[in-house]
Amino acid sequence: MEKMIEIRWHGRGGQGTVTAAKVLADACLSKGGYVQAFPEYGPERAGAPIRAFNRISEHAIRMYGPVLHPQIVSIADATLMDSVNVTEGSPDDCIYLVNTSRDPKEVRQKLKAKDTQKVYAVDATKIALDSFGKPLPNSSILGALSRITGVVTLDVMLENVKKSFGKKFAQKIIDGNLEATRRGYEEVKEG
Repeated sequence: MEKMIEIRWHGRGGQGTVTAAKVLADACLSKGGYVQAFPEYGPERAGAPIRAFNRISEHAIRMYGPVLHPQIVSIADATLMDSVNVTEGSPDDCIYLVNTSRDPKEVRQKLKAKDTQKVYAVDATKIALDSFGKPLPNSSILGALSRITGVVTLDVMLENVKKSFGKKFAQKIIDGNLEATRRGYEEVKEG
């Protein structure tokens, strides 16, 4: 990693978006370097739009405001593309990762993404429902993010998902989240 990577997450309260940002930060910390993970809430209720942020660097991070020009935008709820400017401040080389069952080419058109920007789609909610029976896309998105960015390996991501979820949940839920992470890694598509 030569420069700082900034990630902006868009989701809704209760989808695990903030947890995903924290798990990614822990995974990056475990391989060395510096990270930040922090949320930005509006009205704190389930279903309300939220944003979370990550910064990942080999050097100390001395910035503390929101991520304004993210290299990566992760969208945990595709309906937010209709109500929130998810592309705001995105540079020409931005990578978009969207939780949707739609074809990535359709998502590219919806985002009005530039030819220089990459667009990926993964049906993270379906994967989560199949894997552990709850519509929480965060683990699937973490797997997809691991694959498309290479910021951490799948093994490191799995280890950190297990560590994070192991503190709170029964083994069945942990195993389901690990499966969702693997499937997100395997099933993400570029458009």
